Order: sequence, then C-alpha cells, then structure tokens
Amino acid sequence: MVIKYSKEIRELLDSLNSKQLMYTNFELKNPKNGLYMLGVYHMVPGKGMNMLQAAAEVAAESSTGTNFTVQTETDFSREMNALVYKVDLKKELVWIAFPWRLFDRGGNIQNILTYIVGNVLGMKQIKALKLLDLWFPSAMLEQYDGPSYTLDDMKKYLVIKNRPVLGTIIKPKMGLTSAEYAEVCYDFWVGGGDFVKNDEPQANQDFCPYDKMVLHVKEAMDKAVKETGNKKIHSFNVSAADYDTMIERCEMIRNAGFEAGSYAFLIDGITAGWMATQTLRRKYPDVFIHFHRAMHGAFTRPENPIGHTVLVLSKLARLAGASGIHTGTAGVGKMKGTPQDDIIPAHNILQLLADGHMFEQSWAKVPKDDKDLLKLVKEDVAHHVILEYDSWRGVKKCAPIISGGLNPAKLKPFIDVMGNVDFITTMGAGVHAHPDGTQAGAAALVQAMEAYNKKISIEEYSKKKGKKELARAIEFFGKPKKATDDESH
Repeated sequence: MVIKYSKEIRELLDSLNSKQLMYTNFELKNPKNGLYMLGVYHMVPGKGMNMLQAAAEVAAESSTGTNFTVQTETDFSREMNALVYKVDLKKELVWIAFPWRLFDRGGNIQNILTYIVGNVLGMKQIKALKLLDLWFPSAMLEQYDGPSYTLDDMKKYLVIKNRPVLGTIIKPKMGLTSAEYAEVCYDFWVGGGDFVKNDEPQANQDFCPYDKMVLHVKEAMDKAVKETGNKKIHSFNVSAADYDTMIERCEMIRNAGFEAGSYAFLIDGITAGWMATQTLRRKYPDVFIHFHRAMHGAFTRPENPIGHTVLVLSKLARLAGASGIHTGTAGVGKMKGTPQDDIIPAHNILQLLADGHMFEQSWAKVPKDDKDLLKLVKEDVAHHVILEYDSWRGVKKCAPIISGGLNPAKLKPFIDVMGNVDFITTMGAGVHAHPDGTQAGAAALVQAMEAYNKKISIEEYSKKKGKKELARAIEFFGKPKKATDDESH
C-alpha cells in the first residue's frame, strides 16, 4: 500500500539526511502494538532546521543516536531507534515511539527520564521541547512496581467513606521545636482531622531534632486517638543526604511503636530523586509512600517551553509506586494551575482508564477486552475499591494530594472541580490561621465536609448549633484580603 503524503510533509521527508531518516517512520502501522512507549512533545525547531529534521534529532538523542551516524551500529541496535511517526505542523506537535526495551528492565523511572527529557532538553536543534503526555503499553507496565499501599488502604485504616482524607501541613513550616510541633499535631487531631504531614523542608534541624520529633508525635497521636476514639496518621519526611540516613529515619519511625497504617513516609521525589522513591516503595510495601513534588515548576509550568507536564510527572510517580503525589488545586487555591493542568493528572493517577492530554491510558496489565477487566473499569467508574484481591490485573491507584491555598470554605469548590472525593487534602494556614486556633480550624474543616455530605451550603450549616467554628472560618477566610495578606498553604 502506497501512502500519500501532503506536499508539505513530502517536502519535510525529502529534507531529511540519511541519519534522520533512520529515526523517522510515518508508516509505522500500529504504534500501540505493545512494542513502544509513546510520547507527544510540543516542539519548536532551532535555527536552520525544519520541524521534522529537529524531531528526528530529538528521537536520535533520546534513544540510540548522537550527532553523526557511527560505524559501530548494528542491525539490532537500529531496532532500538526511537521513531518520529506523526507531526502536527499547525500545533507544533511531534509524536515519538520509544522501544521500551531501551529502558532498564529493573523498573527504573530515572532511566526513562534520562532518555526522553534528558540531554534532549539541552539540544541546540530545539527552541522549545515540552513532553506533554506519555502512553505505556501493558507489557511495559508489568516491569514497574506501581503503588502497593494505596488511598483505599488508608481510608480503610481510618474507617472513612464518601469523603477525602482531611489533613494539614504544620505551620509555620519551620521554626517550631519538636514539642511545639507535636502540640500542633495534637490540636489538629483532636479537632477532628485525620492526617498530618511534615512540610517538605522538614529534616533534622537543631531546634527540632528528628528523633525527638518522632517520639513526641507518637505521644501526641496516642493521646489524640484515646480522646477521640478515631485513628490518626502522620506523614514523616524521610528525605535525607544519603541512603543510610533515609533508611535510619524510616526504621526510627517503625521502631517508635506506631501502629501499622498510622504513619507514611514522605519523600521529596524530585530533589531526593526517583531512586529514593523507588527504594522506599520496594523496602516498605506496607507503608503509604507520599511523593512531594517540590521543584516541579521548573519543568511543568505552562509558560516554560522546556520540560514536561504535571501529567507526565504524575503518571511516572504512579508507575514508580508512589502511593500519592501532590497534584495542585486547579486554580481553586493559591498555586498556579487549571483543571486542565491539575485535574487531568489527578484522574490519570486514580483511574484504571483515563483520558490524558493526548492519550487514553489504560493501567491494565491484561487485555483491554477481557470481561473481568471491563467489569473492573465499571467498578472503578462507580468509585468502588478495585484490584484488592486481583492486583495482577492492573496498576493500583495513586492518590492526588491537594495543598496550596485551600481552607474550609474552599473544600466544596475543589470537590466540584475534582468530581470526586478520592484525595487527601492538606490545608496549612487554611486550618492554623483560624482565629480560634488550630483545633477550631480542624473542626471547621470537618463541619465543611459534613455540610457537603448533607448537601447543605456551608453558610446554612454554620448557623446550626455547635458549628461556630465553621461560621468563624467563613467570616475570616471570606474577608477581602489586604495586599499584604498571604493565601493559605
């Protein structure tokens, strides 16, 4: 069969040199045949190159090639060439198929990134190169860990349904002693909150020694559980300067007497690295692995022409085995983001089948027309727990963790944008800035959730007896802000 190309595409193909032709195949019959991981880039070529020439150079650099054809190539090595198989000249989009056998078969996320957003981002042949979306075939999914301990497991431990996990970040983010930190945890928990996390810079500072912080948090949690009758969770930042110190912190927490399920390990996944994330997933499969994405904006902000999207980051976190990753507030809070930027990634890490920016991604490991899989997809859409006793059939969910400018008055608006309650919310100043303190802030958050589940406006619900904390929150957070006021985080 002879394929007819437009004049514009024909001219682009004719412009390629012999090396660039080896990394281009517009006749690739079925890119989704299971042999390739697919990627779509927004790309602007550099000076002196057209779109397809630059795309072919990107495909070469991101797989087997260099700036010249080398004499050491073999017939087999050429089979590992990434291939440009489609372009959209108007939208400046390029589709590339990467033979996934290129990647370390040990389930190595940093190895993938080294290829697809590694040296290619520094090439002079491009002015802009942004990886928008990735598609993983089921055969590739089998090689990677995926989450073990999930949001479903956390909710089961907390004995909650039909609502998010209600959490906070301790504020001020730094400067409290170990005892002061534990006191704020206690106040939030007895106010009704579920989940407390270290802020991402928390480490072993002299004013807040890590070992004392762990022991004081354990005491505060025990007291709060006894007083409320409800389970509580703390997420400890175990990011460290080296492997041994990271593991030492994990073991310190495990040996402090915490009940299984009552603690999570937070890792600064970008600054500490994917190896740290994957190490925690493999060494502690019974612990919620909490991926904080500090520094992601350097790659993901929409105005940045070089890098990758939040969607790409989030999908790779799920592939790596993170139990949850921060995904943004979709413009409801203080952080920059839109539903396109934040909600699409959140749905992609939650669902078994989800639409991305460019691809529909199935996280199933069995054939997509398998009757049992089709049943699972329906169960998933209905927000039922899936893959609990048949985890071989797919990659388990990764929880969206929502923080950055939310407060009790903004809980319902975010749920409405999100479209479900399958997330962990971690309000900082949205709790601690409450005029009556942290305990009242936590109570206001719980009351806002109660109003949502009762389908009553928070304004109406706050007038009921015993809901003064919510009334005060609405009054305080609803006030017009002065120019010097900060949004809550």
